[in-house]
Parts: sequence; C-alpha cells; structure tokens
Amino acid sequence: MTSNIAESINAALVLARELPIYDFLEEVRKMFGCWNCSNRKEATHTYTMLGKKYQELLTLNEAMSTRMTVVPSTEYLHTVTDKGRNYTVCLLERECVCGRFQVDELPCPHACTVLKSKFLMPEDYCSNYYKPNSVVMTYDVPMYPLPDRNEWNIPAHVAEEVVLPPKWKRPPGRPKKKRDKPFSELLQPKNQHSCNICG
Repeated sequence: MTSNIAESINAALVLARELPIYDFLEEVRKMFGCWNCSNRKEATHTYTMLGKKYQELLTLNEAMSTRMTVVPSTEYLHTVTDKGRNYTVCLLERECVCGRFQVDELPCPHACTVLKSKFLMPEDYCSNYYKPNSVVMTYDVPMYPLPDRNEWNIPAHVAEEVVLPPKWKRPPGRPKKKRDKPFSELLQPKNQHSCNICG
C-alpha cells in the first residue's frame, strides 16, 4: 500500500504548513476548491463516451487486439488466440482469463477482439464510473468558503472556553521539513532522464 496521494497533498501544502491553523485550513479549502472546479470543467468538456484517460486506454487495447483470432463457443463465451496462447472471454460476466477485464472494468485486448468480431461497442462494456456524467457528479459538491472572521456568530460557551496547547516537549535540533526516505528509495538513481533518441 502506498501513500502517494497524501505525499502529493503534503508537497502542495509545504508553505501553508507554516501558517496558523485557520489560515492553513483556508489554504487547504482553496486548493481543493480549485482542483474540484478544474476537474469538473474537464469532465463537462469531454465529448467522448469515456473520460480522456480511459478513452486512451480503450484505444490502446483496441490497437493491441488487431492480430488476435476469435473462435466462438456460445453467444457470450469465446476463445481468443494471442501469440499461441488461448484466452477465454465471457461477455455476459464481463470476464477474461487474463484478469484485466474484470479488474479494470474496461475491455482488455482479448475482449476488444471479441467485441469487434460481434460488431459491438466496447464503451458499452466499460464501467459507468469512467463515463463523464459520473465524473461530473463526483465533483458536483461545492466547497463553500468561510465568511470573514468579523461575521462569525460564536456562541458564548464556545468563546469562553480556553484551549491550551498539548503537553508536548519539542525535541532538540531543527525540525525536519522532509520525510525520512526508506532504504529502497535511497538506492534508486536520482534525476534519471531518458530521451527519445538515446532511450
């Protein structure tokens, strides 16, 4: 299990972490609000049957399926031959022996071959989560901004409450700004670049 999302958000909030808690939370709200808005805008301007990333994956799977042959067993069950290996595809259950069809919920190259042979649309066999309407609904919840501090209506019992800092002693030395990297990450070469000429 990885924490890539948490690390990406932490990296985006490096400067905001130095702010007081109210200002920090306001920066987080602004950041998520901008992300929400741009993702919703991208989803509403998608004119393909699937989202951009998933349409590209489907196109790639269709391109990989060009040299495969299909032998039907029943109306829904087919055998696909790819480089000497046989794969069983069941359109009714949306399953393939390779496992990609059921895990990705997107037709794998073997399923694309079967769908092409039956003149069916591959987009009809994709998960609804990949369709632009579902993405728009995901980002449909607005992130309301907080009103100005002068307009806050704070109840008396909350305003009178004294909040003390936690009983914690700061360790000696300068506090770390970056996380400790595991040994496996330290062994990886830094700034590894490749060009399209050299490889």
